[in-house]
Amino acid sequence: MEIIVAKHAGFGFGVKRALELVARAAEAHSAETHSTETHSTGARAGAVYTLGHLIHNPQEIARLEQQGIRSVDSVDQAAGGVLVLSAHGVDPAVESQALASGLQVIDATCPFVHRAHEDIRTLAKEGYAVVILGDPGHREVAGLTARVGGKAEIVTNAEEARALPFRERRGLVVQTTQRPDVLREVAAALTDRCRELRVFNTICEATVQRQESARELAEKVDVMVVVGGKNSANTARLREICAATGTPTHHIETADELTACWLDGARRVGVTAGASTPAWIIEEVVSRLRALAEEAARP
Repeated sequence: MEIIVAKHAGFGFGVKRALELVARAAEAHSAETHSTETHSTGARAGAVYTLGHLIHNPQEIARLEQQGIRSVDSVDQAAGGVLVLSAHGVDPAVESQALASGLQVIDATCPFVHRAHEDIRTLAKEGYAVVILGDPGHREVAGLTARVGGKAEIVTNAEEARALPFRERRGLVVQTTQRPDVLREVAAALTDRCRELRVFNTICEATVQRQESARELAEKVDVMVVVGGKNSANTARLREICAATGTPTHHIETADELTACWLDGARRVGVTAGASTPAWIIEEVVSRLRALAEEAARP
């Protein structure tokens, strides 16, 4: 059995940057991180915290916690240390609160998300009715919405776009991990819901490469394995893209989830991974697939 890993799979630029920033912060504040002073929240004074999970990968978050880097749900839970904002971006009011409380703030927002922030502000400033193509409730979408004072309509597909009321001028921005084909469909639908439509394609280029690479591989193999956090939007989209080719597709977080029966009769197995999936998890999956293939080949 041949195991093929997609040309573009795993960590994206924004995720790598976020992890590098938090690693440097932890190293620079190691004395504070190992402080024994505790507070009622259970947080340690002088420690390094991330606001929410830095990225959408439980295994990588667990690795950070083993290094003493904790995730907190609110600014109030960070006890006088360093607060790292996630790669998905946050509400500017939250950052202001953190600075006002005396925390050292490190902004690990992905540069592609920052670009989307600027684009959505431009649309609002120029008087466009703003539409966001994205997942409601996702932190990136929440951050985008916050930058226009909550005055944005969120859609997930063309059908929802067609249901919007008519406006003279509409502007569209996109969650960076969306699919280009869905963007085209939504933009086409919005042309009937306004006289003027301005579109900012804020999909990350690396996301497009990862999606195309996954689709091309899925068309050539008998089974696809998509590796990444179950809470990762971009990994879920990879699964959708691979499954749409008709190839049996399985979404897992770790090698332990692999099932031998998935490989029955398969000559070639493809592997791809979301932007928050580290190389070591991909390598473990490939190693486990090889072991399962060897077991199946034994008489």
